[in-house]
Amino acid sequence: MKPVRRVEGRIAVLDRADVDTDQIMPKQFIKRIDRTGYGESIFFEWAKKPDFELNRPEARGASILVVGRNFGCGSSREHAVWGLQDAGFEAVVAPSFGDIFRMNCLKIGLLPVVLPEEDVRALMNLGSGAALVVDLEEQTIGPFGFELDPYERQRLLEGLDDIALTLRREDEIAAFEAARPSPISTATL
Repeated sequence: MKPVRRVEGRIAVLDRADVDTDQIMPKQFIKRIDRTGYGESIFFEWAKKPDFELNRPEARGASILVVGRNFGCGSSREHAVWGLQDAGFEAVVAPSFGDIFRMNCLKIGLLPVVLPEEDVRALMNLGSGAALVVDLEEQTIGPFGFELDPYERQRLLEGLDDIALTLRREDEIAAFEAARPSPISTATL
């Protein structure tokens, strides 16, 4: 995963609460296990409607998605997070997130920013297409500050997914394994 330090770009506003992972990534698109190719399927049913917020020209190409409370609730569908990142979003800003959705974001380097509802509303009022900077090092988004668990913040800043964290201890793991007898006898092979 690539390090996340700053996200600079335009915002797309999706002023809806309780958007669940089934709406973000419908079930018919989760038949693969690779992480790419899902961007075109996010919000599939909603995107069919010409007045859908993210279909508007000013929302296209946005890297910051500003949404209502409880975004990503529902199932543990990690494809929803993959789809948002594949569609070009690098940060999602909301008053609250579904817990599993938030953790899935952190695991792939999609920055979930929690702000008070009035601050999210102020960002929404800027409108899709407005330029914004999310600075993870300073923990600011535009004029607002935000908090992120120090461990989660450091993982994002360094670009460390679960595998990279494990590989940081590769020498210790090798030493541990070398100090123990093999559970499988080489004589039986």
